[in-house]
Amino acid sequence: MKKQKSKLAAQGFILLSALSLLSVSVMAFANPQAVMDLVQVKLGNTDAYSSIRGVYGGVGLTLTISLVYLMLTDVRKGLSFLCLLWGFYALSRLITMFTEGALGTFGTQWLYTETAFFITATSLLFLNRKKQHTPQILAVR
Repeated sequence: MKKQKSKLAAQGFILLSALSLLSVSVMAFANPQAVMDLVQVKLGNTDAYSSIRGVYGGVGLTLTISLVYLMLTDVRKGLSFLCLLWGFYALSRLITMFTEGALGTFGTQWLYTETAFFITATSLLFLNRKKQHTPQILAVR
């Protein structure tokens, strides 16, 4: 029963992560400038619009589909993937802090969110770890 609850929690977290990526992806396909408005950047040409649609839209949709697939087929791999995704997002923001300076409100909020998501994914991965089978040695008399 406990194992089933931790699997359901993991699937719920994978779905939450997928939906958060999907929301940005849909926004990027519909209006790339809206994505960049979040960080006060103006897109100046069609190549810029195309790049935002590709990275935030296309890549985001690919990640969403992959996460839904892993949620349904291999929860542990889905959680492992999210440990990497959210961990590297947070690391990228930390690198920015140390190289370019303090983050603004948007970056700081997302650093906290991505760190919390990384910790959640790591915790759920630990809770959903496979039990190691220890062979029983029978004594022969």
